[in-house]
Amino acid sequence: MGDVRGGCCPPMDLFRSEPMQLVQLIIPIESAHLTVAYLGDLGILQFKDLNSEKSPFQRTYAAQIKKCGEMARKMRFFKEQMVKAGFSPSTKSEARGDIDVDDLEVKLGELEAELIEMNANGEKLQRSYNELVEYKLVLQKAGEFFASAQHSAVAQQREMESRQMGEESIETPLLQDQETTIDLSKQVKLGFITGLVPREKSMAFERILFRATRGNVLLKQVPVEDPVTDPVSGEKMEKNVFVVFYSGERAKNKILKICEAFGANRYPFAEDLGKQALMITEVSGRITELKTTIDAGSYHRDNLLRTIGDQFEQWNLKVKKEKSIYHTLNMLSLDVTKKCLVAEGWSPVFATKQVQESLQRAAFDSNSQVGAIFQVLSTRESPPTYFRTNKFTSAFQEIVDAYGVAKYQEANPGVYTIITFPFLFAVMFGDWGHGICLLLATLFFIVREKKLSSQKLGDITEMTFGGRYVIMMMALFSIYTGLIYNEFFSVPFELFGRSAYACRDLTCRDASTVGLIKVRETYPFGVDPAWHGTRSELPFLNSLKMKMSILLGVAQMNLGIILSYFNATFFGSSLNVWFQFIPQMIFLNSLFGYLSLLIIVKWCTGSQADLYHVMIYMFLSPTDELGENQLFPGQKTVQLVLLLLALVSVPWMLLPRPFLLKKQHENHQGQSYTPLESTDDTLHSEANNDSHGHGHEEFEFSEVFVHQLIHTIEFVLGAVSNTASYLRLWALSLAHSELSVVFYEKVLLLAWGFNNIIILIVGIIIFIFATVGVLLVMETLSAFLHALRLHWVEFQNKFYEGDGYKFYPFSFALLGDEDD
Repeated sequence: MGDVRGGCCPPMDLFRSEPMQLVQLIIPIESAHLTVAYLGDLGILQFKDLNSEKSPFQRTYAAQIKKCGEMARKMRFFKEQMVKAGFSPSTKSEARGDIDVDDLEVKLGELEAELIEMNANGEKLQRSYNELVEYKLVLQKAGEFFASAQHSAVAQQREMESRQMGEESIETPLLQDQETTIDLSKQVKLGFITGLVPREKSMAFERILFRATRGNVLLKQVPVEDPVTDPVSGEKMEKNVFVVFYSGERAKNKILKICEAFGANRYPFAEDLGKQALMITEVSGRITELKTTIDAGSYHRDNLLRTIGDQFEQWNLKVKKEKSIYHTLNMLSLDVTKKCLVAEGWSPVFATKQVQESLQRAAFDSNSQVGAIFQVLSTRESPPTYFRTNKFTSAFQEIVDAYGVAKYQEANPGVYTIITFPFLFAVMFGDWGHGICLLLATLFFIVREKKLSSQKLGDITEMTFGGRYVIMMMALFSIYTGLIYNEFFSVPFELFGRSAYACRDLTCRDASTVGLIKVRETYPFGVDPAWHGTRSELPFLNSLKMKMSILLGVAQMNLGIILSYFNATFFGSSLNVWFQFIPQMIFLNSLFGYLSLLIIVKWCTGSQADLYHVMIYMFLSPTDELGENQLFPGQKTVQLVLLLLALVSVPWMLLPRPFLLKKQHENHQGQSYTPLESTDDTLHSEANNDSHGHGHEEFEFSEVFVHQLIHTIEFVLGAVSNTASYLRLWALSLAHSELSVVFYEKVLLLAWGFNNIIILIVGIIIFIFATVGVLLVMETLSAFLHALRLHWVEFQNKFYEGDGYKFYPFSFALLGDEDD
């Protein structure tokens, strides 16, 4: 369901779904592709799968779908590369004519190969660059260590020589020669390994080296100030330059294995300072050259990606269209001559001319010698449900569809939901200050809807944006009910005149309502300001809200029963009119309709009658006198009649219908059994459908009777529980009002009373956050869910089955919402 794509449409009708027809198309193979493409542009034909017994690989156009899937993969690859490069595809790509699919496939392959080659070369160059940067760091840091060690050794040698010169003797030369000879014979040459190790692994690296070599190594580490890019992983990380001195080949092999295990990159190093300086100069020159080469490659790669980005949306849409066309062609069956494709699908009746025009245009444009054949098929299959909606009504229709999609031609609750849903929400949320805040928030989405509709929003934001018109209606109705309740952030105002009540004297300021007297004309609109506050709110305003909840509930439930009558008459079910609609109306209104009447009479007459007493003793003692609880003459007689009608309506709903269905079945013994019951009788609908396929079916009277018994009990108990359920309107309204009073009096007024600017500012901030977080977010969600429940359970269960299925036409307009 949704907006009609393409073509002119008759006026929108939401009460009944669009009349549908099952059509058959016989399309020549040479024009099949173009025909399906034109129907996709039209977007008002839902194809049936005539090859459901075949696997995807056994279908006619499996190879073409595979080709389109490969092109779609390339498009995803291009998009990933563009995102990595830091720019998105152009949304305003210039249309350069309709590109051929085969040419597009070749072009995408060439671009992919070129981009992959660029990426591979760029990765190699970048890895070499990162290795040279690390090598330069090793040369600098390790060179500093060797230079300082050499200077320290020279200084130490000079100090020892000067000390030996002062202690010279005759035996010294002989002893020196002897020691020198001994030292040269025992001298051991040390090897070393240099590189970089991740700083987070440096401590473990040092411990493992010590344990593996039993302490026969010398490790020196110097931290690198800035993070460096690892050549292997390509990630930036903090590292240390290390130098490990060792003795022997066994120790060297162990150190090399440990370096590999810890991801330490090793680099060659020369002891000679001159060679070190020469290597640093050489490495710096190579780094500069590589940087220039990498920048040039990146520039060329970015230009290529921008070229792809300019045409990305056009190419991507083309690929999606081709893939969807071949998916649809795979749903068509080949005729016996293998020269035509046969298609079946559902289409609205009003679109017949548009479909035929598309078939003719496709035959002409494809130069086909034979045109496609269009014919309407007769079927007993239930058609899909299609409501034409716009951006305003679609969100309300989604509320109904979330419960269940309407059966074909079933009365649609979405029409009434447009008004009743926001109104019931507002009854619970009524405060014109909060309503204005809600309206301003939703106006932001409405004013910027064109911009926001083309952006990807978060889950919550997208859900709020989709229901912007529902929220707008909720806000407007909240302002209206808030004016009726006379509440602006819980504060009453004399907007439409002065209060009609005043204190009799000064002693009534903190007294009950007996201290108030009417001194002016009745307040012209909404609740009198004097009804608010501890003095009068409980007996007056709360009583008003409670009784109003009952009136609204009974009215909406009556509307539901009336809609069940419309369904019964529309589908030609006279049994449901006489044995479901009429007794249900009698039962509901004999009890709760009468209660609603008493409430209105009491309001109009100002009577002090106790309605609880009246309704209870209407059942317990119907013949007793009413006394002071009598509201009008003849009330006792009326109550007796209504009580008898309520009692009679229960067997009226239960007994006649099963016996009449049995008699009807006996009268149709020689033909298929076609029961005339309403669409809400699932059991008989299934029996009806089975009878079409299998001829005569046995009638199970016990099953029908038990089903009717369950239905009757459900309605009788539901009438009581549903009416009580509508009292949530009063409870939620009271809770919202009391929370507003608490935030206003205990936060804002309390902070104001301290006469301190800092406390006042803190109090205002707390009041704003509490109002937004609790009243405008949590209370909005709470009232929304309760209004949703009242519609789904209390209202729709009176008439709505919701066991249909949506009309999903083949439409290119829906491709933009799909994610590959």
